Amino acid sequence: MLRSERHSRIMQQLYTTGSVYVADLARTFQVDAVTIRRDLAELERAGQLHRVHGGAMLRAGQMAEGLPSLRPATQQQIERRIAEAAARFIPDHSVVFLGTGALTRAVTPFLNKHTHLTIITNALDIAWDIAQQARLAQPIMHTLHLIGGQAAPDYGLYGEDEALRRVRADLVIFEAGGLDAERGLTHDNRDCAHTTRMLLGISSQTVALVAPERVGRAGAIFIAPASEVDVLISGHEAPTPPLWDLSELGVRIILT
Repeated sequence: MLRSERHSRIMQQLYTTGSVYVADLARTFQVDAVTIRRDLAELERAGQLHRVHGGAMLRAGQMAEGLPSLRPATQQQIERRIAEAAARFIPDHSVVFLGTGALTRAVTPFLNKHTHLTIITNALDIAWDIAQQARLAQPIMHTLHLIGGQAAPDYGLYGEDEALRRVRADLVIFEAGGLDAERGLTHDNRDCAHTTRMLLGISSQTVALVAPERVGRAGAIFIAPASEVDVLISGHEAPTPPLWDLSELGVRIILT
């Protein structure tokens, strides 16, 4: 790994956690502690951080100055990691339903590594991405089905309950607004919550994609008990206690 890349990742972690430790960084980057101390010294001279015993922390007032420019990139990286893990979970020659949401849409670029999928979705943006991939692929690798309904601001199509009842899939992948062992699977969008509740009944396996900050939290609308989720895919930034509770319910946990 280049020194500049190490510096960038060190600063990204600082803006996420507020502090970093030499020993942890050495393990993460697989370099010795001397190299990490040199990196921190260079970043301190550049005014990027303040070194303390065993590590470093942000300078006073720096969080407000620097966070807006780094947070979007960090969020994109988390989404990409979750999406790539979800795509690896999809077997070739399977039928997969992709629900609405930014995390599920992020899965679509990785589907070109699969062959002969049948993809069902109620999301206009996901359908468009997959259709564009099919137009460029020779021969066309996947079959796409779009469930209709009334279009919503999140690009979802909602209201065709009868069409959803006729669908069968090997795997359903959806984005959850919250997942907690006690408060269950939830979402803030009523239409999305209703559709997700129906999706739980059309597949032999359900995969929930959950942003790390939504693990252990509850959205406004209850969908189902957390035990109805077979697999949870989230980032390693997710808090540990709620993950343990979900694991005890039998939910398989995959952290990226």
